[in-house]
Amino acid sequence: MKRLSHWASAMLLASFAMAVPSAHADELQVKLWAAACATCHGTNGHAVGANVRLAGADAKTTLDSLLAHKRGERQGTIMHQIAKGYTDEQLAQIAAYFAAQK
Repeated sequence: MKRLSHWASAMLLASFAMAVPSAHADELQVKLWAAACATCHGTNGHAVGANVRLAGADAKTTLDSLLAHKRGERQGTIMHQIAKGYTDEQLAQIAAYFAAQK
């Protein structure tokens, strides 16, 4: 039940975060998109436990992973669904945001 609650929260945040379709979003919008990742990957990408830490991760590696999820080339629980909700440019901005986190 707890996992379902986390999933529902992530999907709700993602739906609000995708409201701005801008090709190049401002910093606040990118932070909002990244906030949708917090349920599984922790605040600002500082994961706790077995989840993948995104903070400080190489932006290209993170982007490659996100794009692989989006294309269905990488398995995951819900990442393939979440990644499909963003453009490639938005995913690149999210990856860059997490790379910049300490």
